[in-house]
Amino acid sequence: MSLRALTFDVDAVVLDIEGTTSATGFVVDVLYPYSRARFAGLLTERAAEPAVARAVDQVRELSGDPDAGPAAIEKTLNSWLDDDRKATPLKTLQGIVWAEGFARGDLVSHFYDDVVPVLRAWHAAGLRLYVYSSGSVPAQRAWFGHSPDGDLTPLLSGLYDTENAGPKQDPASYDRIAESAGIAGGRLLFLSDRPGELDAARAAGWHTAGIRRPGEPYYDQGVGDHPQAGTFDEITISTAGTTGSTA
Repeated sequence: MSLRALTFDVDAVVLDIEGTTSATGFVVDVLYPYSRARFAGLLTERAAEPAVARAVDQVRELSGDPDAGPAAIEKTLNSWLDDDRKATPLKTLQGIVWAEGFARGDLVSHFYDDVVPVLRAWHAAGLRLYVYSSGSVPAQRAWFGHSPDGDLTPLLSGLYDTENAGPKQDPASYDRIAESAGIAGGRLLFLSDRPGELDAARAAGWHTAGIRRPGEPYYDQGVGDHPQAGTFDEITISTAGTTGSTA
């Protein structure tokens, strides 16, 4: 798909993952089954670990079942997976499982072919890159650390999720990211395939661009009145008078 080239004068780009840098199908078809098969062991063998215990308490609270045991917790997690619910404790537990899978070499992340060369060019031009995903920060770190092109984490200046920033369709979450990064909203560009997220970022004063890739869940819906691109190399970034582009 070829859409008109876009140019933005910003200091940083914040990246969504699913549908934007990477295929949603990979997450749904590879990562979801991987975590589903390992939840039971995690909940029964490692329940005392602080991160697991905290996530389990959050599941109990969200499900309204304060006495839920491991089997009930697993059932709730799998139900949320079926519904593609972006629940923070689900993402936390998935992140633990996935990080270990990536570290063992069971998993290698997916990136669209246009993404990594553009990220490297933007980074080399002095642009700061961040990630904001519903996936947990540990999952994000594992994802970028185990790509087919090697470890991409040196390209990133920070990672944000629904726990340290907030819900992705809430403008206040984008305010928190801007404050944490020390960058004014008007100097930030958010790339996502989801119109609700783009609306929230724009409401916080950010620049936005919708990424529309054929086959992705939000492709037919579109991105509303946000600028849109089919690939990262259709986006040109200029910062402090220096242009960083692969166009």
